[in-house]
Amino acid sequence: MERAEQTGTVISARDMGLVCCRRCSGVWPAETPRCARCGKRLVMRDWHSLQRVWAFLLVGLMCYIPANLYPMLRTRTLFSVQQDTIIGGAISFIEYGSYFVAGVILVASVVIPLGKFLAIGFLALSVRHPSSVSAHQRQLLYEIVEYIGRWSMIDIFVVAIMSALVQLNTLVAVQPGIASLFFALSVIFTMLAAQAFDSRLIWDAGTTREGVQSDE
Repeated sequence: MERAEQTGTVISARDMGLVCCRRCSGVWPAETPRCARCGKRLVMRDWHSLQRVWAFLLVGLMCYIPANLYPMLRTRTLFSVQQDTIIGGAISFIEYGSYFVAGVILVASVVIPLGKFLAIGFLALSVRHPSSVSAHQRQLLYEIVEYIGRWSMIDIFVVAIMSALVQLNTLVAVQPGIASLFFALSVIFTMLAAQAFDSRLIWDAGTTREGVQSDE
């Protein structure tokens, strides 16, 4: 251990014959089949997680496209019906001078979702291919993506609150559009993609897949 600290070598739990539970973070001997604390199956590295990551990410991207094409909000007044997409709603707020609200919509509905798609895709690719980004930076990126995921439903919450509050009989009524369903599905599948990713693979940049499986 002292030599490792002097040379700067990182000693992983696998090198010490240990395996960590991804559900409860319990540490057990490598030959332990299941976590004694929560019962989850223990594996050194889940290489099949990359298949699930790409599957969830692709479905999330497929749902995100109609989420931007179809109306997110449908506003019915006494004389007209207005349907706004995500971008169209942000433009309307800009025209009314509500730049802050428009900025929040664009960041929460466009910038963050696209950023999550790119970040998760990059992390999955960096496991298979060499990357100039350090493992520490990629781990930090993964933690940021997971943290942001819990706030990704803010648009759906706003639409639900407006739909519940703005119901003035025949005068004004606000209803969620079909895009809200696709947007919610996109967020859910993106969160599943992030959770399916085994972040321990980030630290195996110099290890071949065959070597990892032989260790298991």
